[in-house]
Amino acid sequence: MNSSQRYDTRAWLLFAAMAVLWGTPYLFISVAVESYSPAAVVAGRTLLGGLLLLPFAIRRKALRPAFEKIGWVLLFGAIEMAGPFLLLGHAEQTLPSGLTGLLVATVPLFAAIIAFGGGDRSALSPARSIGLFVGFVGVFVMVAGPGLAVDGGNGSIAVGEVLLVALLYAIAPFFIATKLRDVPSLGSITLALLAVGIFYTPIAFLTQHQVPTLKDTLALIALAVPCTALAFITFFALIARVGPVRAPLFTYVNPVVAIVLGTLILGEPLTFGLLIGFPLMMAGCWLAATGSTVRARKVKPDLTPNARS
Repeated sequence: MNSSQRYDTRAWLLFAAMAVLWGTPYLFISVAVESYSPAAVVAGRTLLGGLLLLPFAIRRKALRPAFEKIGWVLLFGAIEMAGPFLLLGHAEQTLPSGLTGLLVATVPLFAAIIAFGGGDRSALSPARSIGLFVGFVGVFVMVAGPGLAVDGGNGSIAVGEVLLVALLYAIAPFFIATKLRDVPSLGSITLALLAVGIFYTPIAFLTQHQVPTLKDTLALIALAVPCTALAFITFFALIARVGPVRAPLFTYVNPVVAIVLGTLILGEPLTFGLLIGFPLMMAGCWLAATGSTVRARKVKPDLTPNARS
């Protein structure tokens, strides 16, 4: 970890941008899947996002370094995009968008466990261990609490799908910070988006049985442009700034954006289970990811030629 990996002014600006850019997709996904199949949503948002970024990646000569590590780029695309985007689309055919955003906010819980497994013993300090327990209690209360419209096997499967998304989202930043650290972010993102889009296009044609509406198409475009292309550029910048464990902290704010939009625009209810479980999960995530602080340990600056500024 270098000296820049803390929340300075630039990092907080990136944090705020990510809170909005990845707090709104749950609304757009919920709208888009009304007439698009989940696979069509994935194909549309990734292909359009990748094509938008392609000329910029070519101009900055960012594709060749990404091709040199194409295996890791494709693995990143599978973990961060191919799996999660499809799972979210399928889950939001059952779950409210606000609850989906809340469940995805468990990313820091999984990130703490992964960091511990990777040798960071401080990731499961007493405070962080308590945070893990409290966070998962909060998830249980939200899912099983009274008034929550998640009934039957389909609801349980959808909840499991979203928690799997959170796990995949927790794994991806570690790939970015290690295997793709020296690859221009624009090249990695562009190749990954295009690869996922090409993979899902034939599946989209096979699973699309409705004529998409204008409203759902506009939601899909919103998913592709700000929520995918722009968001991934911002995400890579945040990881470079604060590291793979602290970067997902913006997921604390994503649920607030998702709940507000879901309530105001889609008329989704605020249940007793959400009102009780939400603060428990937030407190647990905070402790699990930070041990009650977001400050990085003070270390000597890395003055090697490859050090990031």
